[in-house]
Amino acid sequence: MTLEGAPAIRPANPNFSSGPCTKRPGWSPSLLANAALGRSHRAKAPKAKLAEVIERSAALLALPSDWRLGIVPASDTGAVEMALWSLLGARGVDLLAWESFGQDWVSDVVKQLKLQDARVIEADYGKLPDLSQVDPARDLVFTWNGTTSGVRVPNADFIAGDREGLAICDATSAAFAMPLDFDKLDVVTWSWQKVLGGEAAHGMLALGPRAVERLESYAPPWPLPKIFRLTKAGKLNEGVFRGETINTPSMLCVEDALDGLRWAESLGGAEALIARSEVNLAAVAAWVAERDWAGFLAEEPETRSSTSICLKIVDPWFQALDGEARAKTAKDLASLLDGEGVAFDIGSYRAAPPGLRIWGGATVETADIEALLPWLDWAFAAVKSGSRRAA
Repeated sequence: MTLEGAPAIRPANPNFSSGPCTKRPGWSPSLLANAALGRSHRAKAPKAKLAEVIERSAALLALPSDWRLGIVPASDTGAVEMALWSLLGARGVDLLAWESFGQDWVSDVVKQLKLQDARVIEADYGKLPDLSQVDPARDLVFTWNGTTSGVRVPNADFIAGDREGLAICDATSAAFAMPLDFDKLDVVTWSWQKVLGGEAAHGMLALGPRAVERLESYAPPWPLPKIFRLTKAGKLNEGVFRGETINTPSMLCVEDALDGLRWAESLGGAEALIARSEVNLAAVAAWVAERDWAGFLAEEPETRSSTSICLKIVDPWFQALDGEARAKTAKDLASLLDGEGVAFDIGSYRAAPPGLRIWGGATVETADIEALLPWLDWAFAAVKSGSRRAA
């Protein structure tokens, strides 16, 4: 039962999860009727659909013509892991980490690959590390947008155009929502279930010419599982970048990815997608500017993510609580919103400071963001006053 004083208007779509993300406006399962179900993904028609995902994605992102783009297993995680295991070790590597997923890549490189010449350049949640420390003679691994911290790099100016090392970028919550400077990047990865609201389990791996050269001139000293292998007889396996996937993809997910891409094209392409996301961020920013209990986790305005919009609770009452009580209070706040059916899955990431995380990618309508914001005020007041019992 809704508590007293609740806002009258509810979001038409309460799905604000940061992944998998809400489907595009107007989506329905009927749009997947032409999926190549029950067919081999290597047959002509299904393979053509896989190639179409690659071609439409590359066109939307304005991927340079000398780059390769392929569909790979295991979402963005699989794409990043393929890049790390296949490319690193030829020279020293700098690892940037300011949130959970960046720390995951640090763990992989330092604890699993056990590279000796690895420098970790990190910062706490809400901040970017000192980007001036990046050495152009070394490889670089970083996330463009910190999905769990709401902190993004404002641009790629910290990457040298004449770098010797490779720049490997996890862009899963940035692709299609933020401009990516491919001249400063050599590997870019993302997944279907973020900005375009596709289904999970499939990743995209984009390789620039310098990354291809590394693959064909360097063999890492560790064994590579089949799903990581990008070369055959010392040469790039070009089939991966024509839709010949390493393992079996879901053709239902492929059809859904095509629907998302066509929708994006109908809006006007990447610029329209970026604009939709930025308007969502602007709506939250205008609301935060008039609140004394909530603020952005990202400390600098130019680093605020337009997709994973992370909020912290700055109210003195909340700050006076101990760590366990703060975590419980933030969970109660998210639970209250969930129970009212106005916002699902907006609790902060488990390793992040207690707060809220609202997805603002292109599939989210600004009207739904605007309808949600008064509910945040209502829910916080309810939790603070004690009218909300612990879940």
